[in-house]
Amino acid sequence: MDRQKNLQLVIVTGLSGAGKTVAIQSFEDQGYFCVDNLPPSFIPKFAELCAQSEGKIQQVALVIDIRGGEFFDSLFAALEQLDDQQYAYEILFLEASDDTLVRRFKESRRRHPLGGDGGILEGIWEERKRLEKLKFRATIIIDTSGLSSGELKQELRKRFGVKEKDQPMNISIISFGYKYGIPIDVDLLMDVRFLPNPFYQEDLRLLTGTSVEVQDYVFESDAAKEFLAKYAELILLLLPQYVKEGKSQLVIGIGCTGGQHRSVTLACKLGEKLATNGYEATVKHRDAAKNVALLGRKD
Repeated sequence: MDRQKNLQLVIVTGLSGAGKTVAIQSFEDQGYFCVDNLPPSFIPKFAELCAQSEGKIQQVALVIDIRGGEFFDSLFAALEQLDDQQYAYEILFLEASDDTLVRRFKESRRRHPLGGDGGILEGIWEERKRLEKLKFRATIIIDTSGLSSGELKQELRKRFGVKEKDQPMNISIISFGYKYGIPIDVDLLMDVRFLPNPFYQEDLRLLTGTSVEVQDYVFESDAAKEFLAKYAELILLLLPQYVKEGKSQLVIGIGCTGGQHRSVTLACKLGEKLATNGYEATVKHRDAAKNVALLGRKD
């Protein structure tokens, strides 16, 4: 019984084109174990396996819809089994107006799964009819007609996601050297090669920006102080807006020539600024070690 209680199970269903793909992406971003188009008859056994995972799988989202064909008809029997086995679950039903669904199908150039020779609108009507009983069983119904993808994700985070006091976005700050190439996964890129370079100080050359000596040298510059203050202010302005639009991960790249001194210093300090404002950021230094090794090599 305790295992059943510890499992949070959400069944995502609804009309084709109403946003189930966006919904499952949102659940994945929130750390749910997600399965798309699982045959309904497998649900009770799948729930049992998750409950027996010793806490490794605690949140599960399953997309179940008419793509399952004849398998979809077994959904109500599967729900009865979940009830008998005392598994708690929620049914999220997504719908939209006929006009909205027709427009979305035309924009994506997809065929409605029930369209056949009758076209998109006939397929939508047939699907509404087939899903009527399931909609009646739904615990949450969301009309996505007037929602963007970001707004739908935001709504799902409110209902199923982390608590308000928790951070809704993964933030990574990566320092790097331009001579080794720009990281391919960076969202925001900043070049700090305009700052004083500790490389030209003999006693600092083999140190990195994680050292107090290098940081003190860089921040002797008024430009460094002003830049950090304004760039941190910009990031703090952007973060809530990214979250509002449904972005769950942000990678900030800070680069200098070798990725050893200036970029490392600024990455560390930016991470500290974000921390003082309630954000946790993972700070990584991609090239610092390899550059130190290169400088210290005696050929």
